[in-house]
Amino acid sequence: MDSNNFTKEWNNIKASDSWSLFKIMGEFVNGFEKMTEIGPCISFFGSARTRPNNKFYKLAVDIAKEVVKSGYGVITGGGPGIMEAANKGAQEAKGKSVGLNIKLPFEQKANRFIDSDKLINFEYFFVRKVIFIKYAQGLVVLPGGMGTLDEVFESLTLIQTKKIKRIPIIFVDSDFWRDLIAWFKNKLLKEKVISKEDLDLFKLVNTKEEVTNCLNDFHKENRFGPNF
Repeated sequence: MDSNNFTKEWNNIKASDSWSLFKIMGEFVNGFEKMTEIGPCISFFGSARTRPNNKFYKLAVDIAKEVVKSGYGVITGGGPGIMEAANKGAQEAKGKSVGLNIKLPFEQKANRFIDSDKLINFEYFFVRKVIFIKYAQGLVVLPGGMGTLDEVFESLTLIQTKKIKRIPIIFVDSDFWRDLIAWFKNKLLKEKVISKEDLDLFKLVNTKEEVTNCLNDFHKENRFGPNF
């Protein structure tokens, strides 16, 4: 490619990038306006690949029901798997069921257990993650893969660096998460790339009762609101 063609193509990219800012702003405005009307919610993270006959799907349904009984709504990524299970539990318990659905090349379809007035569609992952974290009064992290790890590590980083206020982060199922937690302790802490206090930023539990106990203990003064 000669330099003139390169410059022309690069200028076209810059113009396109500038206009995309309006789409990004629109997603933020829409998300902020809708979420401020919903009230205190707990975000659920976990695999989209988890099938309804899987024990973690059933556990997510049960935890979501308990979360609703404790007075919270439920936020998920809006898709299948653990997300669907948490939305299902919320609806069955007659609680608020929110879905932050993301448009993907293979087209993630929103699950049917999201309240019709609480489905928000996103094109940008980073906007969606801001909404997840800004309005969640706690994070319930069930077994998941790359997306789940991305979401929870960003949340931990924001709390560690005090960019957002502290909220409970709860890993569910010690068998699944044991090796990750051991890596935190035996590698990250040993190499002094994290502090001992950083290990207090999350809890590891196994039951729905432990999840709600963690949430209720943390929020016993009922001081809810956006995290930044």
